[in-house]
Amino acid sequence: MASPTLTVATWNINSVRLRIDQVERFLAEQAPDVLCLQEIKTAEALFPHEVFERLGYTHRAVHGQKGYHGVATVSRVPIREVSRHDWQANGEARHVGVEVLGPGGGLVLENVYIPAGGDIPDPEANPKFGQKLAFLERMTRWAEGLERPTLIVGDFNIAPLDCDVYDHKALLKVVSHTPQEVAALSAFGDAHGWVDLGRKHIPAPERNYSWWSYRSYWREKDQGRRLDHMWASPELAAQSLSHRFVEETRRWDQPSDHVPLITEFAL
Repeated sequence: MASPTLTVATWNINSVRLRIDQVERFLAEQAPDVLCLQEIKTAEALFPHEVFERLGYTHRAVHGQKGYHGVATVSRVPIREVSRHDWQANGEARHVGVEVLGPGGGLVLENVYIPAGGDIPDPEANPKFGQKLAFLERMTRWAEGLERPTLIVGDFNIAPLDCDVYDHKALLKVVSHTPQEVAALSAFGDAHGWVDLGRKHIPAPERNYSWWSYRSYWREKDQGRRLDHMWASPELAAQSLSHRFVEETRRWDQPSDHVPLITEFAL
């Protein structure tokens, strides 16, 4: 008898109400057990609960705010919200943590939307970049104290490896791939021994982009970056069976600029 599995997806949807038809299509076609959304851009009261209810995602944890940011975790298996960290210390809705109560009970699933950080990679000239580094520092301190098997997913807004961007040298001074950000994310990785599932299953330097700017002819030039991630505690990473990115969503009408990632775990 095959052991049960749990599939977890993550997607920066760039407005869940604007793209609810795409979310519905994705769930119908891919059917993950749990979907973590970032940048939902809506308060919880206006979140499209009825669509998820109809599709069988009857368990939800929504940390939203009007017009900006916001994260939501929707699930076909029981979940319980356990935390909302304010790693930016400014009240923005950028994190929600849940515990999976059904199959795979005990797994903690953290859904995070790390700040983009503006355009200038200098904390003094650009306070948003400083806030991004401070967010990562607080996340790192938090990760040092983790004791349970944890999966952290979401839009990290950082492409850590040279091969995680279309042109390493050209992007060294572009926010999302600067040495400062890469070092900060590396420190976060070391704080808990996180395993980057995207590179466990799609080893570097294989192409593994998750984001393409609306401003470039992305299909012709493939100017992608790997900004979205799924990282697991070592013992949980050992249970991951597969990981993939669903690039076809970027070709749908009026798409998000990010594509979903999906990881399957043996329980």
